[in-house]
Amino acid sequence: MGKETMGTAFDIVRASSLARGMTDADVRAFLASSKVRRRELPRGGIVFHEGDMPRGLYLLLSGALEIRRDTSSGRQVFLSEIQTPGEMFGEVYEVLQKPYDMYVEAVKKSEVLEVSSAIFSLAGGDLSRPALLVQQNLMRIFAQKAYAMRGRIQVLASGSLREKLARLFFDHLADDGTVEIAVNRETLAAYLAVTRPSLSRELSAMAKESLLAVDGRHIRVTDRARLEAYL
Repeated sequence: MGKETMGTAFDIVRASSLARGMTDADVRAFLASSKVRRRELPRGGIVFHEGDMPRGLYLLLSGALEIRRDTSSGRQVFLSEIQTPGEMFGEVYEVLQKPYDMYVEAVKKSEVLEVSSAIFSLAGGDLSRPALLVQQNLMRIFAQKAYAMRGRIQVLASGSLREKLARLFFDHLADDGTVEIAVNRETLAAYLAVTRPSLSRELSAMAKESLLAVDGRHIRVTDRARLEAYL
């Protein structure tokens, strides 16, 4: 890994939850391992395919990815997005050694850091310090992701589309009333398991009823008390 790449990767990994408890020397040793490599992906590039066996875990360095699954009829189902540098994915399949039941595609030019399964192999009877810290941190990350999934289940379990939106918006509501969800409507519709036209109609209706102010991707709750009635 070259100096420029090392510097970029160092900053991202150092700030990530995977490096919790690591010293700068630990992070450098981790990145210097032959089991860690950078992968560049063009738009439409696939990190791994559905049905592949895991070879490691991944961290986003730059760009944006989407986690998807194809139905038997050929329809793409959006599952999640990865757009924050340092965000990790694929780790559950790596630990369980189960084939992927989804695939990850770059929605624009992206770079990922691939951490090979081999980095966790025993050497002289003990794991290296960085590898041991990574394993410890994975347990904390699993718990955080399980909590986030609980939140999505609560949203999807809501009755109407308006109830789903109300719960989602309050989960991402800033003090000034802004809803902090940086995704387009197509992605948001897939997350909510509805069609994009249905989502657009509901947002327009909520805006007409003065529950929201909608300007493209920017959404602001204008009447919290009335919106809370849908929770």
